[in-house]
Amino acid sequence: MAEHNALAAQRRKARHFGLQALYQWTLSGASATDIEAEFRVDNDFQHTDGEYFSAVLRGVTADVEAIEELFSPALDRALDELDPIERNLLRLGTFELRDRIDVPYKVVISEAVALAKKFGATESHKYVNGVLDKIARELRTVELAQEG
Repeated sequence: MAEHNALAAQRRKARHFGLQALYQWTLSGASATDIEAEFRVDNDFQHTDGEYFSAVLRGVTADVEAIEELFSPALDRALDELDPIERNLLRLGTFELRDRIDVPYKVVISEAVALAKKFGATESHKYVNGVLDKIARELRTVELAQEG
């Protein structure tokens, strides 16, 4: 159990850095490779799942259009009206729901909500939760069916 908790904490930190890196990518237009290198130099990755950080950053940036197409129908506004934190949290969460089936959907949503509370606008965590819940219903049908 302690091993599982350590991995969870390392992944939480990877998502934290992942969101910040995606935010920087959105605003700066720098390459994911350059941003990843900068993050690894500037931050202590000792207690971070560096592989997960890399997978998230590279996975989202490489396939951003397809990821946004998955969550756009669940939005109540135009994609470009989303705050950069919300937009990148939805990208991150949708990527995890789509590509990281090793991570339970409830964990993906919970982690995104926690990051929204930390970095987002006052009520953004509710919005992120609602959109990712809709996406989970489409991308995680088997997992949801097993719950009953």
